[in-house]
Amino acid sequence: MTSNRPSPEVKPPLSKREKIHEIIFGAETPAGAMFDILLLVAIVLSVIVICLETVSTNEMDPWMDTLHGIHWFFTILFTVEYFLRVYCVNRPIAYIFSFWGFIDLISFLPDYLLVTQGFGVEAGSAFSVMRALRLLRVFRIFKLGWFQAEADDLGNAIWRARAKIVVFLTVVLIVVTVAGAMMYEIEKAFLGDESMFNSIPEGIYWAIVTMTTVGFGDIVPRSFAGKFLSSCLIMLGYSLIIVPTGFISAEVIESKRKLLSGRACASCVSEGHDRDAKFCKYCGESL
Repeated sequence: MTSNRPSPEVKPPLSKREKIHEIIFGAETPAGAMFDILLLVAIVLSVIVICLETVSTNEMDPWMDTLHGIHWFFTILFTVEYFLRVYCVNRPIAYIFSFWGFIDLISFLPDYLLVTQGFGVEAGSAFSVMRALRLLRVFRIFKLGWFQAEADDLGNAIWRARAKIVVFLTVVLIVVTVAGAMMYEIEKAFLGDESMFNSIPEGIYWAIVTMTTVGFGDIVPRSFAGKFLSSCLIMLGYSLIIVPTGFISAEVIESKRKLLSGRACASCVSEGHDRDAKFCKYCGESL
C-alpha cells in the first residue's frame, strides 16, 4: 500500500559562502553561537593586551615583545574576520557603511595606519581598544532582547528630547562663556600679573570644570570677588545638572503612557493593554 504523504523537501547543500555566513552571522546555530562566544573572548583578551602594552615598569619590559606579538595576532585575526563578513553578506557595501561594519573596521584599522606612518609593527595603537565596542553584540548572542528593547527606549527618549537638550546646552555654553570672561577680568583687576587666569579660554575652561562640580583645582580664583563668582557658579551647576535627566525621564514616561491604554478587559478585568490592541493580552477575549 503506497502512502500519499508528500516526501519531505530536500534542501540543497549550502555553498561555501552560505556556510561562512551561517557561522559568522547565525547566532541561532551551534556553530554560530560558538563563533560568537570565541569572538567575544578574543575581543576581551585583545583589550587586556592593549592595556598591558601601555604599562611601563621594569617587570613588564621583558614581556613587551610578546605583548606586541599577541596584539598583532588579534589584529590580523580581526582583519580576516572583517573581510570574511564582507565576503559572505549579500550587500557588502551596505555592511561596510553600517554601524556594525564601521565598528568592525576600526577594531583593526588604527594599527595598520600606524605602520603606514613609519612607526613600525612594534607600535600597537591604543585606539584599537575601541574594539571593545564590539562587545555590544552580547545582547544578540545571549538573546538578551529585553535589555536591547530597554536600550532602544532610552535612545528614542533621548532623540525625542533632543530639542530641549540642545537648548539646555546652549544656555550652559553661554553661561560658562560669560562666567569665564568675568573671572578673567575680575582676577586681572584684583591680582594683576599674579592672576592664574591668563586668557578668556582658560576662564571658560575653569567655568566648565566648576559648573560641573568637578573642581580640578589647577586654576582657582584667589580674590574675594572671584571666589564669590565661583560659589555662585557652583550653586548654579548643582541646580542645572539634573535638568537633562528630567527631560529624558519625562520622555520615557510619556512613551510608556502612550503605549498603554486604560481600558479594562470585560472578561478578566485586566488593564495595561496596548492602545491598538483588539484582544486582551491576558485571556484572549475581545476588547
